[in-house]
Amino acid sequence: MTTLHFAEAMLPGGWARDVRVTIAGGVIASVETGADAQPGDERHRAALPGMPNLHSHAFQRGMAGLAEVAGPSDDSFWTWREVMYRFAERVSPDDLAAIAAMAYIEMLEGGFTRVGEFHYLHHAPDGTAYADRAAMSAAIAAAARETGIALTHLPVFYAHAGFGGLPLGARQQRFGHDVDGFAALLEGARAACAGLPDAVVGVAPHSLRAVTPEELMALEAIAPDAPVHIHIAEQVREVEDCVAWSGARPVEWLLDHAAVDARWCLVHATHMTAAETGRLAKTGAVAGLCPITEANLGDGIFPAIDFVAAGGVYGIGSDSNVLIDAGEELRLLEYGQRLERRARNLLGRGGATGDALWRDAVAGGARALGAASGIAVGNAADIVSLAADHPAFVAREGAALADALVFARGAVDRVWRRGVAVVRGGRHVAREGVVQRYATTLAALLA
Repeated sequence: MTTLHFAEAMLPGGWARDVRVTIAGGVIASVETGADAQPGDERHRAALPGMPNLHSHAFQRGMAGLAEVAGPSDDSFWTWREVMYRFAERVSPDDLAAIAAMAYIEMLEGGFTRVGEFHYLHHAPDGTAYADRAAMSAAIAAAARETGIALTHLPVFYAHAGFGGLPLGARQQRFGHDVDGFAALLEGARAACAGLPDAVVGVAPHSLRAVTPEELMALEAIAPDAPVHIHIAEQVREVEDCVAWSGARPVEWLLDHAAVDARWCLVHATHMTAAETGRLAKTGAVAGLCPITEANLGDGIFPAIDFVAAGGVYGIGSDSNVLIDAGEELRLLEYGQRLERRARNLLGRGGATGDALWRDAVAGGARALGAASGIAVGNAADIVSLAADHPAFVAREGAALADALVFARGAVDRVWRRGVAVVRGGRHVAREGVVQRYATTLAALLA
């Protein structure tokens, strides 16, 4: 049993002073407020609940920065995708484990404590299945085990290259399955994750362009109670192609044909009409927003103001992992809205904006990943403490601390995952070995 004492803590009901959190078996056993520190307590400045990262492609951490060179024609998501394909076709299970461990360490150091791994590298580069069909999922589970991050594993069903059931291209063969093959993969993925504490396994139809309506219905039946994540309406071309195929926009089509509810996470959903925005908000589904990646790829700006006003729930993800920083995701989310609306403090719900962003993304991300959230009795002890001596936090207290973390680049000191301090002094306890293995892996892959 461990007891942590915080001068201040962000609790579900608001900020509280002198908070004692007792942890037993990785779970919060009690939370006392207005309590003096006792002998043996670990004492820290301020605590926030760990942030869920609801959308990650871990392998893309290894190509961060490699797609930042202009090509002979206009660069876009689609030209970036070709760079990604070239990198992906080189990655083995051992490579993936090394790259994912690096990404997960950086997530934990920045305050992410659970990752939703939207995983579509399934097969060998030529498209044949590994002897262990779930070898790549096992690599993801190994990286989660090594680093301590909580895992919601989301094996991706990817069967087609475009709307209308187009066959996969040569560079997409690593991703592909039929429904029966995917069901077998899913069983293997569940087995790979079985030894991880509070792991969750969901399903992820890649996008409407990669699944047929019949396949989408079959996936819902395979995992009726699991989280369901899908890329949708990320790009204007995707919207145009969906309209050409079906006569409806992507979010419109999905809401008309699938039982979208609070189990679902619609990743990006960047290009929606006002009607789609209102309808999506009413389903309880989570909008999975990845502002750094969306900016990097030139996707566009999600209609967050209208979505939240309609009661919508959102979370954040690091997606391409070109930069892993929970505060930066939230800052860019708010700043995108400010640039578009030419106004300030738009997602603060009438109060401290950084505080509201952190709280809302924690709640939405946890919902999307099938986990509980918050520093509360019965929840996993996934807690972030702030660096007491960081200049950003001078003379701040309560919600102003969260504002400083998000907008003034305040720093994380410690991160506990199930009560174990996996980050101390801002650095993961296993960083050195993971960095060395990552460097060796990347040197070979990029040679």
